[in-house]
Amino acid sequence: MAKTVGIGYQDFGDLIKGNVFYIDKTYFIKDWWENRDVVTLITRPRRFGKTLTMSMLEYFFSNRYAKQGKIFEGLSIWEHEEYRNLQGTYPVINLSFANVKGDDYQDVRR
Repeated sequence: MAKTVGIGYQDFGDLIKGNVFYIDKTYFIKDWWENRDVVTLITRPRRFGKTLTMSMLEYFFSNRYAKQGKIFEGLSIWEHEEYRNLQGTYPVINLSFANVKGDDYQDVRR
């Protein structure tokens, strides 16, 4: 089956399993991990892949996906054995504000 262009994917697992074209951004995992930043702020325009990147991090680190390392096979992060050993080893809490709308705190609470 031929690959298609995946538009609108926000879940990394769905994207990889969906047999769509994907520009490998898993090198971000290694760069981010090695920087050891206390806080990471990712600012990009709308529809620029922020939620997909967070989903990728969740699939990589979360112990919830410990048995799903296979989805990273063939991607750049999987070339590094020390990172393969990190896959699925941490509890991850993923909060997305993608659907939060409002101009101020009161608007958001509604």
